[in-house]
Amino acid sequence: MGTPVGDRNNWSISNYFYLQVLAACFYPALLEDDSLPLDVKQRAESLLRECDGGSVGSYTDSSGITKIKHCVSQFITRRDGGVPSSPDNIFIKSGSQTIMLKLLIHSKDSCQTGVLIPVPTYASFIIALEEQGAAIIPYHLCEEQGWTLQVEELRKALHTGRKTCNPVALYICNPGNPTGHIQSRKSIEEVIRFAAEERLFILADEVYQSCVYGDDTEFYSYKKVLSEMGSTICSTVELASFNSVSKGFMGECGLRGGYMELVNLDPAVKEYASRLFSARSCPPVVGQIALDLMADPPKPGDPSFPTFSEVGEVFAELPGISCQPLKAGFFVFPCLHFSLKAIKWAKMEPDMLYCLRLLEETGLHVRPGCEYGQRKDSHHIRFVHCHCCELLHVYALQRLKTFLPRFMKEFS
Repeated sequence: MGTPVGDRNNWSISNYFYLQVLAACFYPALLEDDSLPLDVKQRAESLLRECDGGSVGSYTDSSGITKIKHCVSQFITRRDGGVPSSPDNIFIKSGSQTIMLKLLIHSKDSCQTGVLIPVPTYASFIIALEEQGAAIIPYHLCEEQGWTLQVEELRKALHTGRKTCNPVALYICNPGNPTGHIQSRKSIEEVIRFAAEERLFILADEVYQSCVYGDDTEFYSYKKVLSEMGSTICSTVELASFNSVSKGFMGECGLRGGYMELVNLDPAVKEYASRLFSARSCPPVVGQIALDLMADPPKPGDPSFPTFSEVGEVFAELPGISCQPLKAGFFVFPCLHFSLKAIKWAKMEPDMLYCLRLLEETGLHVRPGCEYGQRKDSHHIRFVHCHCCELLHVYALQRLKTFLPRFMKEFS
C-alpha cells in the first residue's frame, strides 16, 4: 500500500493501550500482572463486568453492549459540541453499511433502486451495492479543486440516474477514500440542502474523522451541520452516519467493530432496521470493546495517555506525478502523467501496469486508480499516507523517486 506493513515496533504508542486492554479482557489473569498500567486494568475490569459471566465469549444484545452504546453516544455528543446523541439511535455492527443498503434498496421493484456514489470511491462499497441489486449513479469529484464535491455535479448525476432508476440515497465519504480530501462546512450545508430538495437519504461514511491534518483543516460531521440548519431541514433530512475501529487512528482492520447512528428516521422504519440488525445476532465482542476504547481513549494525566507524531507529504518532488494536498484520512490519489501510445501492447489499464511494475522493481504495493473510478484518460494510484512512522513513509517515497524516471523514460 505504499509502505511496508506488519512491523508493530513502528506503531504509534497509542495502540499499546488498546492491545493491553484487549489482552486483559481475553486473559483476565493479566489483571494481576503489575506491569499493566492501572487505567488498563480498570478499563478491562469495567468491560468484563458488562459481559455475561465476565467472558468475552458470551452473547451480547444484538445492537451492542448497552454501556458501550452509551459510551459511543457520549463520544458523538462531545465531537459535535454538545449536539445530543441517544444510545437508542446507535447500532453497533460489523458491516452496518450493508444492512442499511438492505433497508433502502428494493431489488424486486420494477424500477431499480439507485444510489449516488462518488468517483473515485473504494471498491468494496461498489461491490456491496452490486450485491444488493442497486443501480450505481456516479458523480465525479473535482480533482482540480482538491477533490471537492460540487452540487451541480450531483444534480447532473441525479438527472441522468432518474432516466433509468429510482434514486433514493446519496453516499458521501468524508474524509475521502482514496482522495484524502475533507469537506468544508459550507460544502456539507450545500449537500444537505440538495438532499432535502430531492428527498434523498444521506449515507455519511465518516470513518476517517480522527485523521485530519493541518491547522486550517477541521472535520465537521454531517449530523452536527444538519442540527444547526433551519428547523424544517434539520428535522426532516434522513441520515445514517458510520464510524469504525477498522479505520481512523486505530487502524485495527481485523477487529471489525463499528457503529451507525440513525437520524430523523420514522419510528416504524427504525424498528424495522432494528429487526434487520437483530437477524444477524450480536456483533463481535472484541470489536465492541475496541469501539469503546476508540470512543473513550486515555485522557491527559492517565498512565496510558498516548503521544502522536506528525508527518508531511513530498509528492511534489516526484517526476511525472501530481497530487492534491492531503487533508484527512489515510490515502492520497496522485495523478500519473505519461504517454499512452507506448503501453497499448500491455492489454491492461496503464495505471495497473504501473502498479505491477512498481511492485516487481521496488517491492512497494500501491493500488491502481482504475479500481476506484476516474475520469476518462486520467490515471491514478492510491498511496497510503503512513502517519505512524515517518521513516517508513520517506523510505517508500525514495523508492518511488528511483523508479519513476525509468518508467517514464521507457513509456514516453
